[in-house]
Amino acid sequence: MLKGKSAVVTGSTSGIGLGIARALAGQGVNLMLNGFGDAAEIEKLRAGLAAEFGGTVLYDGADMSKGEAIAAFIKKAEAGLGGIDILVNNTGGPTPGTVEDMDAEKLYNFFQSMVVRVITLTNALVPLMKTQGFGRILTVASSGVFEPIPNLALSNTLRGALVGWNKTLSSEVASYGVTANMLLPGRIHTDRIDELDGANAKRSGKSLEEIRSASVKSIPAQRLGTVEEFAAAGAFLCSAQASYITGTMLRVDGGAAKSN
Repeated sequence: MLKGKSAVVTGSTSGIGLGIARALAGQGVNLMLNGFGDAAEIEKLRAGLAAEFGGTVLYDGADMSKGEAIAAFIKKAEAGLGGIDILVNNTGGPTPGTVEDMDAEKLYNFFQSMVVRVITLTNALVPLMKTQGFGRILTVASSGVFEPIPNLALSNTLRGALVGWNKTLSSEVASYGVTANMLLPGRIHTDRIDELDGANAKRSGKSLEEIRSASVKSIPAQRLGTVEEFAAAGAFLCSAQASYITGTMLRVDGGAAKSN
């Protein structure tokens, strides 16, 4: 049901962003990738996705923290894809730390990259989606917006700010056939999880194996989730079948959250 649609996926050169891009490509969606990394490796990735799934796959490494870069990026995406139907907002996470570690400069810088860029990019695409009568806006956040994660004070704070924004946006665009949802990863095994587990091990004086084992034991599913599982949920929320689902937050966490 998504074949022929076009999607912009930010933070899509690795991890869960790449996973969502792959899942969408598997549904026949044409892609504009965005993110950082080695130019040769990214080109190999882009060409590989195009060859595997047969659609159009473009890449632009625009720095989304800059307003003028966003405008140029959208213009390139529209021209190359023939339109934009789906936007997946996926940003990198901030450094671990406590509330007392949140100095003004760090708070401002991550607010720009994790909140302002998401809202600015989305606002730039909403008019197009409203005009065409179809749009899917999917914002990846964190299960920390439900239950704050220890030592991730910045993430809990800034991703939480997107919750009210997404709910407000969803009510404003629903009558135009545009949905806006949030997808919340729990313990999905990525390099980011390895980084956070390493930081927790260093902070606590425990081994990485001890940290990982305790983490898995706290999850009812008794394992970490896979990128593919997470991405499948994202692709569904972007589908035509999900047209009556909007303003929601879907946790993909193996049942880890203690709240409903």
